[in-house]
Amino acid sequence: MTTELTAPVAAPDVAPIQRRTLRLLFGTQIIGGIGVTIGIAVGALLAARVAGTAVAGLAQSAAVVGGALLAVPVTRIMNAHGRRPGLAFAYLAGAVGAVLVVLATVTRSVPLLFLGMLFFGGGTAANLQARYAAVDLAEPARRGRQLSLIVWATTIGAVAAPNFAALADRTTSGWGLPPLAGPFAFSAAAFVLAAGVLLALLRPDPLLTARRLAAAAAPVATGTPDVTPPAEAVAAPARTARRGAGMRAAWQVVRGRPAARLGIAAVAVGHVVMVAVMSMTPVRLGESHGDADVLRVVGIVLSLHIAGMYALSPLVGWLTDRLGRRAVILTGVGLLLAACAVAGTAGHHTPRLSIGLVLLGLGWSGTMVAGSTLLSESVPAAVRPSVQGFSDLTMGLAGAGAAAVSGFVMRAAGYPVLTLLAAIAVVPLVALALRAVPASAPDEED
Repeated sequence: MTTELTAPVAAPDVAPIQRRTLRLLFGTQIIGGIGVTIGIAVGALLAARVAGTAVAGLAQSAAVVGGALLAVPVTRIMNAHGRRPGLAFAYLAGAVGAVLVVLATVTRSVPLLFLGMLFFGGGTAANLQARYAAVDLAEPARRGRQLSLIVWATTIGAVAAPNFAALADRTTSGWGLPPLAGPFAFSAAAFVLAAGVLLALLRPDPLLTARRLAAAAAPVATGTPDVTPPAEAVAAPARTARRGAGMRAAWQVVRGRPAARLGIAAVAVGHVVMVAVMSMTPVRLGESHGDADVLRVVGIVLSLHIAGMYALSPLVGWLTDRLGRRAVILTGVGLLLAACAVAGTAGHHTPRLSIGLVLLGLGWSGTMVAGSTLLSESVPAAVRPSVQGFSDLTMGLAGAGAAAVSGFVMRAAGYPVLTLLAAIAVVPLVALALRAVPASAPDEED
């Protein structure tokens, strides 16, 4: 029986498929970004009303952990069926989570709230996985730019979302929903819309197309370009993908590839440093600003930080293609170290602390974009989703751990010590980045 994976096809013109894929991903990133941010913007406040202030932060952590854990089933679906159903599944999981949060608000159920926030992380998982879909069919010289374009699209949703929160709350108040539940109802609608657009329009699937092209190119690699590969050979990547769908198999692939290890380490370590410092910055600002001003100041500083993370990502992607992956990773590390130095020595000088947070965002952008690009091109197409899911799982759990530990460090030793420990955390990444990494992409060698 012929399937989408095994059907013999002539090599398609990849360029229009890639342009269409990028347009769709860009649009759904905006929709999904609104869905994620509009919920996160009021999540802590809602959790405080339902469960109390003491556990409000844990609800936010639940969304982070949920996004990391959902990367596992999402990548299994992608391995077996392609990007389209995997991304749709992640968005629909986020929609289910948003509905559960609304129900938890109505019933004031704390367990239901935490369960909802876990599933709500599906929206984040989808937004993260979308950046990898952007490079499945990208030309090697443009991978960094096209991946960074999808990362940058998140900025639009993140900036627009807070402006929708009040509107969503006013709209749903007439439906009988409690205050702060409305934004999550809008999040559910946004996630369902993003999933529907992807299911309907992301055709042909970029990952499945890339696998078919790789299988069709196999005879050329062996010196027999006139031989048409049998259906069994074309289907081989799908079978390999299904066998290699687990996180253990992904780790086995990464272990033997220094470039892949560097890519995962860059993404994870950059995220750890960013989360650890950023999460305690509002507390630091609260030490020097009164209740009347602290929320306004925190909003300004974090907005500058988010701008550093996303606004210049297209430039970071261009530099990744122009200067090389390792060069941008090391530049990102340098910016992270500078951020820790500036923020850690800023004292209660808010403008200097703001500069530190902007540098922190830029450093994260460098390690995220260059690390993700390097990882994607360093593993065979058949196991690429598993390895990418493993990277997002590692990044999410590491970030959640950093957020949890940073509070204890802040209370025990203060903000300057926290930034010092965050700076020390990048030392292993520097050592790994300075080691020799094969220049050619292993997936091309394979």
